[in-house]
Parts: sequence; C-alpha cells; structure tokens
Amino acid sequence: MATPDFITALRESVGHQLLWLPGVTAIVFDDEGRVLLNRRTDTRRWSVLGGIVDPGEQPAACAVREVYEETAVRCVAERVVLVQAGNPVTYDNGDVCQFMDITFRCRAVGGEARVNDDESLEVGWFAVDALPELNEHGLLRIKQAMADSPTWFDPMGSR
Repeated sequence: MATPDFITALRESVGHQLLWLPGVTAIVFDDEGRVLLNRRTDTRRWSVLGGIVDPGEQPAACAVREVYEETAVRCVAERVVLVQAGNPVTYDNGDVCQFMDITFRCRAVGGEARVNDDESLEVGWFAVDALPELNEHGLLRIKQAMADSPTWFDPMGSR
C-alpha cells in the first residue's frame, strides 16, 4: 500500500505518533445486487474497498476515486450508511493511525472489475449470500448498505 505523500510529510515531523485520519469505505453494488470486493495484497484477505481522504477532498469523491483506482469500476456514491471511529492501528514500522470511517453505499455505472493497482491481488463481484470470508468491519458495512435505515452511528461511543 502506497502511503499518501501528505502522510509521509507529516511523519517527518511527528514520527510514529498517533495520526487521526479521515477514511472512507465504499460498498459498491451492481445491477444484480452483487457487492464488489478486493483481496488485499497486504493481508491477502478479501475486503471491502476504501482508503484515506486527501486534504481538501470530499469524502464521497474519495470513495469513487478509491473504487476506480483499485478495481477500474466507475461508481457513484448514493448515500452515507455508517460513520464510525476505529481503534488505533499500529503498523509494522511503528506508525500509529486511527481512522474516522465514513461508509458510502455506491452504485456501479461502468467499467469491468479487474485489478487496477498494486493494492489488490484479486477483485470480484459477490452475491451477498455467497460472500468470501470477511472481517466484522466489512460485514457490518455491507449489512448497513443493504438496509433501508438511516445512517448508522454509535450514539454511546462504545466499541
């Protein structure tokens, strides 16, 4: 995974200290109701799509950009389905980050799903009743994207 230039510049000043970063997740559905996933190069596991919002970038635009960069699928963001602060993550190099995730339900509008960068080993469309093994992060976001309910958030701040 390539570290964005603005984070590399910040790390020169703050070292490994905790960085609070905005992130997005894109739950992309096609016309058949299948969800788009990628198998990540870093974990080798299937995952929902997402990334870090660049300074000045709108979160929905980031979701659309990340989907295209990783899968070559064009999509539009339809609505926010979840907002959640994650737990701090410590990377192998000692860097610590914590993400505020905004998850969008997206609709595919073009392109053919394929590996489009070095972040994915595979990409593919999956029926929601035949998903590969996913972590709780991904499963919750897919569930919320399928629901006809308001944006999910944790009003009590519990995890």
